[in-house]
Amino acid sequence: MSTMRAISQDRLGGPDVLHEVARPVPEPGPTEVLVRVHAAGVNPVDAKTRANGGFLTPPCVLGWDVSGVVEEVGFGVTLFAPGDEVIGMPRFPHEAGAYAQYVVAPSRHFVHKPAALDHPHGAALPLVGLTAWQSLVETADVRPGRRVLVHAGAGGVGHVAVQIAKARGAHVIATAGAAKHDFVRSLGADEVVDYTAVDFADVVRDVDVAFDTVGEDIGARSVPTVKPGGIVVTILGRSRDTLDAAAAGTGVRTAAVLCEPDRHGLLALADLVERGALRTELDTVLPLEQAAKAHELLETGRTRGKIVLTVD
Repeated sequence: MSTMRAISQDRLGGPDVLHEVARPVPEPGPTEVLVRVHAAGVNPVDAKTRANGGFLTPPCVLGWDVSGVVEEVGFGVTLFAPGDEVIGMPRFPHEAGAYAQYVVAPSRHFVHKPAALDHPHGAALPLVGLTAWQSLVETADVRPGRRVLVHAGAGGVGHVAVQIAKARGAHVIATAGAAKHDFVRSLGADEVVDYTAVDFADVVRDVDVAFDTVGEDIGARSVPTVKPGGIVVTILGRSRDTLDAAAAGTGVRTAAVLCEPDRHGLLALADLVERGALRTELDTVLPLEQAAKAHELLETGRTRGKIVLTVD
């Protein structure tokens, strides 16, 4: 096969700018692998990049979450062989082109897919998993006995963050709408706050870590819930200035995380999956050619878990 199907965009805009194109199948260079994509995760950063640019400039192919099978390895690759099933978040935030039949990327941006996950569930893990891991474990140092507040505990990043915090021995408080409380509790949350009925800032106190996966003023409003010496971690860079201003003089630390490819983090996530301590929830699975519909669903803000595209 000399060409492959991919979903591209030639301009910024709504979901309608996404369209199918034919592209050459890439070839792996030294230390790279060619992966046949079986499933690709859809994330909020995809929609933001599609609409506003930032990380990528059209024409481009979106997508960073990959679950697939190694087709070919470049010189120097010893971690994988053709036929190996892998998951990864290659090249983020640079173009990886996961909305396609094939991707090429450095071999160490992947790990072997946990046997417990099929490809759609595998594709749902890398970006949200690394975001939560790098925020909670490596930045906030979540450990046994810590009290952790996770905003949007039923969302893509949130539902994985709840499980990671719980696996680290933390007492987990999550925010979610009432209809999603049973789901969030099933992930291990000790307390769930209905943000549509009460202001979380009025009922949550003395947490060691607040994890903002929402943006706007959520990080800033989380500061009073955190003990002095604790930390508010946000994954929404645009809210950092407001967060820092709210935390000034309070003794509460702040951090903004943009996840990056990390083999060690992926191995830790895979271990949690294999031990039954972490699972991914699929909200919707659609074929690659329905990428625009996937973005429409994503932008409703009402999904539970992840949206995934399957690739023939």
